[in-house]
Amino acid sequence: MADGRTAPTVGQMVLGLRLRDLRERADCSFAEAAAALSVNSTTVRRMEKAEVGLKPPYVEKLLKTYGVPEAEITSFLSLVDEANRPGWWQSFRDVLPSWFSLYVSLEGEASLIRSYEPHCVPGLLQTPEYARALLSTGFPNASEEELSRRVALRMQRQELLRRPDAPRLWVVLEEQVVRRHVGEPAVMRGQIDRLIEATAMPNVTVQVLPFASGPHPAMFGPFQLFRFDIPELPDIVYIESLSGAVYHDERPDTAAYLEALDRMGAQAAPATRTETLLGEIRKEF
Repeated sequence: MADGRTAPTVGQMVLGLRLRDLRERADCSFAEAAAALSVNSTTVRRMEKAEVGLKPPYVEKLLKTYGVPEAEITSFLSLVDEANRPGWWQSFRDVLPSWFSLYVSLEGEASLIRSYEPHCVPGLLQTPEYARALLSTGFPNASEEELSRRVALRMQRQELLRRPDAPRLWVVLEEQVVRRHVGEPAVMRGQIDRLIEATAMPNVTVQVLPFASGPHPAMFGPFQLFRFDIPELPDIVYIESLSGAVYHDERPDTAAYLEALDRMGAQAAPATRTETLLGEIRKEF
């Protein structure tokens, strides 16, 4: 997965992978599959990578070409219809970059989200006031209405942590994250209180990486790793830049980031000390 210019949903990604598996089991080449659709091989490749939408007539023709039984075809097409439905976040498309749409979809389907953040509190743990202060800096020309929409999107994302099937969130924060002044002191006190509350959630782990811990393997910048209970989906790493994002799903890449997270987790203060550390820093505000 090279970059975030396309924005499939997780459902489309899974179905694309299943189409690839069915094609390979049928010992069907890209050229043969493309001939069945009267398209070029690139189209089939892009369908399998979820780089283009899954059109039901195309999918049905491919499944028949691969020898899939009629009952299974009907079931597969139902999944296509479901995967093609807009996610809740599409109602925020006026303030949601296309390259971030995939992130929100991955976030909503992940069973584990691991995050390293050297600059600011991750969006899933921000208060509305902290989020607004950050977004006001990131989008200095935005209207009040636009800022409110961006904050609302961020708050809506946080709902997943309260679901019955909520993912496990494991965050490693640099000490400077909770010392950096974002907004008025009251904003920082509220944000630190929110982090302390999060440490009591059974599905959330927050660790602080103190200045005194020295250098570590991820000093290049923030990133997130998503893991899924969906067999077809590998781990996916997300790295954001000023104008876009990169999504890594090749195992050598994701394994390197996972190792970095493990090493930072060992270097950081134990999670059992997080509440105490945050309480001490809160006094400074």
